[in-house]
Amino acid sequence: MAITRDEVLHVARLARLALSDEEVERLTAELGAILDAVSKVSELDLDDVPPTSHPLDLVNVWDEDEPRPSLPLDGAFANAPEREGDLFRVPPTA
Repeated sequence: MAITRDEVLHVARLARLALSDEEVERLTAELGAILDAVSKVSELDLDDVPPTSHPLDLVNVWDEDEPRPSLPLDGAFANAPEREGDLFRVPPTA
């Protein structure tokens, strides 16, 4: 499956990307190679393979919710540009 220069330019325009001629040529080749690799999947007999959202069974994905000490205020504000009492001071919004 090949991708054309016009298709690359169309996608670049939709993404509001300004591409040079060299970038367009490089991306045309790279995207064509990616589409060729992905198209190999269509050659496989996957009738007996059920659709999945994850290749592995997910079991016990949640950790136990155990209380633990929180970050001290001085540590939380250590890299803050400005602090006002126990709050982060931020510029006003319009």
